[in-house]
Amino acid sequence: MVEIGGVAIRGRLTLAPMAGVSDFAFRGLCRSLGAALTVTEMVSAKALVYGDEKTKSLLYVPAEEHPCAVQIFGHEPEVMAQAAGLALELSGADILDINMGCPVGKIVKAGDGSALMKDPELAGRIVEAVRAAVDKPVTVKIRKGWDGGSVNAVAFAKVCQQAGAAAVAVHGRTRAQMYAGRADWGLIREVKQALEIPVFANGDIFSPEDAAHILRYTGCDLAMVGRGSFGNPWLFEQGSAAIDGRPVPPLPPLGARMDAALGQIEALAGNRGERAACLEARHQLPWYLHGVPYSGLYRQQLVRVESLADIRRIIKDIKRDLG
Repeated sequence: MVEIGGVAIRGRLTLAPMAGVSDFAFRGLCRSLGAALTVTEMVSAKALVYGDEKTKSLLYVPAEEHPCAVQIFGHEPEVMAQAAGLALELSGADILDINMGCPVGKIVKAGDGSALMKDPELAGRIVEAVRAAVDKPVTVKIRKGWDGGSVNAVAFAKVCQQAGAAAVAVHGRTRAQMYAGRADWGLIREVKQALEIPVFANGDIFSPEDAAHILRYTGCDLAMVGRGSFGNPWLFEQGSAAIDGRPVPPLPPLGARMDAALGQIEALAGNRGERAACLEARHQLPWYLHGVPYSGLYRQQLVRVESLADIRRIIKDIKRDLG
């Protein structure tokens, strides 16, 4: 068990916050398969303070989803502090996470996300302001640095710790790398060795063996799974077994995996409506067919679904023809 500011995390694998992916339905599926901590999609602090309803909807956390963190992004300490309180109030989450690692262009152009890696002093003031505004633990997600010439994760993480962060998650790539190349697990290990607070290791966890290896190699307290979970929430179940030294269970049959995917989208439709759920299904459901032979035709159909009836029909066909 790992404690983050008094919040008990009973497991070693956590689900990363991912825009357009880590909605409550997918988080619930990952949790049922062993994710010890889940994090909402990142939300704009400024939009939250301005009362944007779509932003608020991203903060929905079911009563059974605990422990859970909510993630906000921004670069103005006062706005971030106000948004942190709102995010925790609306979600009921146990932890407030600050995004200082997102590499997406429109985020960094505004001075948010990984742009903060270039300004440790401002980052520290943000953490201090948020920490003073809420009574829940505050964590920070960072990257290796801005680019190859400014690899500053160790020093940056120390600033966050000094400012009051209860834990730091490190993605082992610079902003310039985006998601190319290999994540630098050695750098993550350096951050862990330099800090007294818990550290999450993030980057290139695509197999059960990766999950066990990154924890052994870095010495980190927790591993944060991102893209490896796309269409494969069973990675949490398998990775937990590998970490514990237990036999790794096989993937369920394709039919069972597609049933789980359908349940995810149906749960989303019950909360956000059929149209919103279908839009999510278009990019999430094809992931469940990754590596499945002869599945191209069905992936093409899934990216055009208009209704739950379409999804149910296609999944029935997949189970009949490919299962």
